[in-house]
Amino acid sequence: MNKATIKKILDFRNSRDWKQFHTGENLAKSIAIEAAELLEEFQWQPKEKNIDNLRKELADVFIYCILMADTYDFDIEKIILEKLEENELKYPVEKSKGSSKKYNEK
Repeated sequence: MNKATIKKILDFRNSRDWKQFHTGENLAKSIAIEAAELLEEFQWQPKEKNIDNLRKELADVFIYCILMADTYDFDIEKIILEKLEENELKYPVEKSKGSSKKYNEK
């Protein structure tokens, strides 16, 4: 993630004095709400309703995730790379390629 973009998000929040409302619980709720709005773009149809709305809702999810990472002082790149390493162990290519099954399913 570009550090200038993260700074812009944090500056936006800080200039409005919203950090006081950004508890882990509130941010988790906000991520879930925005993810539901993202999903709504596909409701009752196999394709998105409006690609512009899809982009905006996805951006909202990312913004709240960045704010949550800041709240807990997580290094975004580090936690993503750690999770990818974990997933590589759970889903080795030879067992997972072309399959949508979860790692603990046969």
